[in-house]
Amino acid sequence: MGQKIIKTNAELTDWLSELNSSIIFIPTMGGLHAGHQYLIEKATERKTKTNQIILVSIFVNPLQFSKDEDFKKYPRDINRDAELAFKVGADVIWAPDYFEVFPGGENSHFKIQVPETLHKKLCGEERSGHFDGVATVIIRLIRIIRPEKLILGEKDWQQLIIIRRLFQDLSIPVNIESYSTQRDENGFAYSSRNSYLSDSERVNALALPNAIKEAKREFEKKKIINLKKIASILKENNLKIEYLKIVDPFSLKEKDNINGLCLLAVAVKCGSTRLIDHTFLMHRKPIIAIDGPAGAGKSTVTKAFAKRLGFIYLDTGAMYRAVTWLIINNSIDPSDQVEIKNILKDSKLEFKNARGVEQKIFINNIDVTEKIRSPEVTSMVSEIAKQKFVRELLTLKQQVIGNDGGLVAEGRDIGTAVFPDANVKIFLTASPTERAKRRAIDLNKRGYEFSSIEDLEQEITERDKKDSERKIAPLKKAQDAIELVTDGMNIEDVLKELIYIFRSKIPEEVWPTPNL
Repeated sequence: MGQKIIKTNAELTDWLSELNSSIIFIPTMGGLHAGHQYLIEKATERKTKTNQIILVSIFVNPLQFSKDEDFKKYPRDINRDAELAFKVGADVIWAPDYFEVFPGGENSHFKIQVPETLHKKLCGEERSGHFDGVATVIIRLIRIIRPEKLILGEKDWQQLIIIRRLFQDLSIPVNIESYSTQRDENGFAYSSRNSYLSDSERVNALALPNAIKEAKREFEKKKIINLKKIASILKENNLKIEYLKIVDPFSLKEKDNINGLCLLAVAVKCGSTRLIDHTFLMHRKPIIAIDGPAGAGKSTVTKAFAKRLGFIYLDTGAMYRAVTWLIINNSIDPSDQVEIKNILKDSKLEFKNARGVEQKIFINNIDVTEKIRSPEVTSMVSEIAKQKFVRELLTLKQQVIGNDGGLVAEGRDIGTAVFPDANVKIFLTASPTERAKRRAIDLNKRGYEFSSIEDLEQEITERDKKDSERKIAPLKKAQDAIELVTDGMNIEDVLKELIYIFRSKIPEEVWPTPNL
């Protein structure tokens, strides 16, 4: 397949129909640079099918420029852009003119209006209608190209979250992947508009990334972000500030306290050139909470997911099972809370990992990894887990483990009780029938007998009822959790969905993960 520059929709349609290919799409306005090349390189790495095509569009969209902006002087050099794109793996350059994208003109087509809660923040405060133009053109391009995947840069963060929200609200079945801001050797963020800067202006403009970098360094030393100090540095270098704010990365609302993931966002004018930059602020590594009913496959996929992220895997269900095993092994009546407190208060519960070996759980130095999966433990664990003392004790242990983040935890109440401030919350579930089939396979594998799949399904349904109706930490989906129903999905299918959800919540700049 040769590399190709295409300029008409008809030519594009004919070419793609002959190839019968799916498309990884990278939309640009041209003026390509190393930041765009990075996106193309990531797209080549993320190819999952031999017949996937990386298509880069070059279209300077007039709808996102106001009358006094730089539409006419925006850099246009299709041959240079094509050379840069092809060099790093692009298959096709699609460079339509205005009437290919808007036949009959823009007024012949519907236009998208971005919600004010997202538009009237940051860049939208000074650029009325800008993001409406971005949203309208991306819908037009997607309609023409019909890609399988969209690749975007995190440098234009506000644009990215608006497009994510747009696709979500309109149920557009295209996955969006985003990748971090790329910078030159001086830390200056690549931008098509950098070409407007004179040599002296570029020297002044370097104060922008330098001030942001220093602010993040101070933050990581547990110091307070001083916006007045940053503003003073920018002004000293003849940079006119449009905005300088700390905001929630997804709602874009200003934040007084830096809790969880925050965005330090800045826009300045250097001469007549508008520049934007940002950095993410976070006190600890991300925490992912995966809740769901018994038998939904949480342990298997969470373990694999943690490995791909390079995170700690915390199986809270195994902790409750270990405690249940200890109570059974010591012939303690599950309703005797005094005896349960006595045996647990001095018990030692720990996870141990060995390279290439499955994580093991020990209680009082006894390896109970296999013992806790017995039908006897399974039948009693809900009764033990609902007890207040047990809940409080194990919740505290789990929170201590998660102090530094970098953790994927799974259980019944991780997102609601243990880590209510988790960065990513997922409610992983499956139908009782599907879960009964999985339980049967697991029991066979471990050498345990069971009466029938129908009985297993009944047991699962009854356990769901017990778990969801208990007074202390009942099984329920956190309000901000994303539900993932895994019926008919294999482990790799579920992992792909988990990775996609993770990437929609955690920018690459915060946690670059080559294993994904």
